[in-house]
Amino acid sequence: MTAPRLGSLRWEPAADRPNLLGEPVAAALPKLPGPVWVAEIDPELADTAAFTEAYGVPLDASANCVVVAARRAGQTTLAACVVLATTRADVNGLVRRHLDARKASFAPQDVAVAESGMAYGGITPVGLPTGWPVLVDGAVAAADLVVVGSGTRGAKLAVPGALLAGLPGAQVLEGLGQLLEPSTPSIRPGPELAPDDSDVGWGERPRDPDDDDRRYLEDRPPHWGND
Repeated sequence: MTAPRLGSLRWEPAADRPNLLGEPVAAALPKLPGPVWVAEIDPELADTAAFTEAYGVPLDASANCVVVAARRAGQTTLAACVVLATTRADVNGLVRRHLDARKASFAPQDVAVAESGMAYGGITPVGLPTGWPVLVDGAVAAADLVVVGSGTRGAKLAVPGALLAGLPGAQVLEGLGQLLEPSTPSIRPGPELAPDDSDVGWGERPRDPDDDDRRYLEDRPPHWGND
């Protein structure tokens, strides 16, 4: 296989560098039907804006995997959305309706990291827990190659969009990614938001402990955290 040319990075077959992958990603790799490449990066440059600037990878060749908490009838389930870095996932509209949820929002950082088993800033659709819906924007699915996280902050994967669309639990949704306005900041400020939305997004923190609809930790299914 010929290594891709994406930015200034040195891409290698991911199977040859398991040390650069998160454990769930390395475990999922042998089951994938197509080529997956990995490139080592500075962990301090893992967030999308810093990564694309430092390594010359176009934003429209990069994708973010955000974890969404969908709530209905007092129960919270998690899903992943994969959209190009030039867009933001339509969580409160298309995602909420698709998941048949009363409310949906970006999951808090600590929940996304704990439940995915991947590093903050490196969450990727490859190797997510069985049963998670993986919602892939049509533009991602149509891409020849797209750069996503590796499960760690120290590397990125380059994978065909069709491979992401064929992952277990994956569904392609046209219009999932909404174009960002030029003035839209990549990180929303405020004490009630998780620190970064480049890979895990932000999520409201419960203000009232009796507000069942916003309790991310208390209403997890019984098996969560016991694996």
